[in-house]
Amino acid sequence: MKQFHDLGLASSILRAVVAEGYETPTPIQATVIPAMLASNDILALAQTGTGKTASFVLPLLDRLGHQRPTAKAKSCGALILAPTRELAEQIAVSIRTYGRFTRHSATVVVGGVKPGPQIRALAKGVDIVVATPGRLLDHLGSGALHLNDTDIAVLDEADQMLDLGFTPAIRKILGHIKGARQTVLLSATMPKAIRRLAKEFLRDPLEISVAPASRTIERINQKAVHVDKPGKRQALIDILGGGDVERAIVFTRTKRGADKVNEYLQEAGLVTDAIHGNKSQGQRRRTLASFRSGKVKVLVATDIAARGIDVDDVSHVVNYELPDMPEAYVHRIGRTARAGKSGIAVSLYDKSEQPLLHGIERLIGRKLEAPSSQIAARSQGDDMTPRKRSHKFADDKPSKRRRSKRHARGKPISARSPSTTPPKNGRGKPARRGRSVDRHATL
Repeated sequence: MKQFHDLGLASSILRAVVAEGYETPTPIQATVIPAMLASNDILALAQTGTGKTASFVLPLLDRLGHQRPTAKAKSCGALILAPTRELAEQIAVSIRTYGRFTRHSATVVVGGVKPGPQIRALAKGVDIVVATPGRLLDHLGSGALHLNDTDIAVLDEADQMLDLGFTPAIRKILGHIKGARQTVLLSATMPKAIRRLAKEFLRDPLEISVAPASRTIERINQKAVHVDKPGKRQALIDILGGGDVERAIVFTRTKRGADKVNEYLQEAGLVTDAIHGNKSQGQRRRTLASFRSGKVKVLVATDIAARGIDVDDVSHVVNYELPDMPEAYVHRIGRTARAGKSGIAVSLYDKSEQPLLHGIERLIGRKLEAPSSQIAARSQGDDMTPRKRSHKFADDKPSKRRRSKRHARGKPISARSPSTTPPKNGRGKPARRGRSVDRHATL
């Protein structure tokens, strides 16, 4: 078995790795690090939580240790693109951690914060820029940064960047790199769009795959629970109220849904908080800090958090709503079972989500396990106490068919139960309930 000292890294890098308590590289690190040191273009596939970040951060820092070029004003030597602000900042933390004994300069360029400090940092010239595509394009357009001297580009979590619609932005950014460059593309899944991108921008890449595409981590105990919509909230409470839940992430599809679920859990007495694209970067940082420290036990999140949270002791991931894209399931549940630990992933699905569940099972190549008896009983309607419905959640809205029948029978609106009365707009008509999908929120 290879050790880190077998990979050809500089002594200053190895010193930092040992200080973090690591001796043996993960499979992705053992293959990507030597390939990057040999200046190969790389197309790497590895599931989330396998150490991809260190696989490209360590050789980047090694290069600076051996031949540190002087960064010119408004330029950078290496560029790392990430899909979310959280992941960009996580990468920056790794750079600081593993580069503590190496002279280097790095800055983070993300949206959600004032651009002034970023512009001032870029003006001096930096060795490494870690950025999300939207804010980076802003700085390229304003002239605060140019990529004429950039010779290494790393695209981390490339599949999520494409899912978020960043393909045009990536093309523009890589088009700004005029000279020869080494390009490294890392992804947890390998859809056709990723291969097209690799064919366009990588030169004779070395393909590295350390696990079958979308094969979820074996240490995760995965369950799928069929629950009617009105029963989802209580099923979620039952799961999170278990004594084995140390720290949990609950995923929803929309920002509004995350806020509503967070509100309901707080009313149930749980210490929770929500994170999504409508939150400012300061709010998101504070929420993640509280979650990491244990002040917040449950984090309710959209897919923005699926690849931006690196917390070792997340015991449970709960999919309150199944993701629209099967690949997102892999990234969601990858927030648990990190750093060699085991984890539990529970997916709640109703009848309308069965096609999504089938898509996930086809992707991962297995049927999800049967639910526990307690949750299964509730999913079959064996709820001992009838619960008062509330219109806090969109799934409590009466159907148009039911409303039209009420009107046909001549019953006035006031005859309805207040808990099922849909909100009205200013013209007395039922208000439309749209879904604010959390896309392009990471700019």
